[in-house]
Amino acid sequence: MAHAIAKYVRVSPRKARLLIEAIRGQYVPEAIAFLRFSPQRAARPILKVVQSAAANAVFLAERDGTPIDEDSLKIVHAVVDEGPRLKRYRPRAMGRAYPIIKPTCHIRVDVDEVPRPEPAGRRARHGGGAAPQAPTSES
Repeated sequence: MAHAIAKYVRVSPRKARLLIEAIRGQYVPEAIAFLRFSPQRAARPILKVVQSAAANAVFLAERDGTPIDEDSLKIVHAVVDEGPRLKRYRPRAMGRAYPIIKPTCHIRVDVDEVPRPEPAGRRARHGGGAAPQAPTSES
């Protein structure tokens, strides 16, 4: 199992969790395609973490001398934790100051090689055996 972590990402953890929940349990190529075309701002840093985790898995497999199929890498664990909040202040009327809270998050993605399930045969998908018989006039 390989992982990658991005810390202090300037994205709200709540918004990043929406995308992480969408890709959790998917295979890496499908997750990358999903994130590449997502309009959310959090998609870009999450995409970089997923690609880094996949590259780490390939590196570890080559280092250990074990073959690995990059298409069979699956996101087995993905989590977004809250990071420190940046606190800024906005000047307001009569000498007041209003706080501006800028959230950050930490993104962690774990990938592991999970073989893809074999596609079911045509007969197995459609309930098996012979084609249904048309009703006859005898019955």
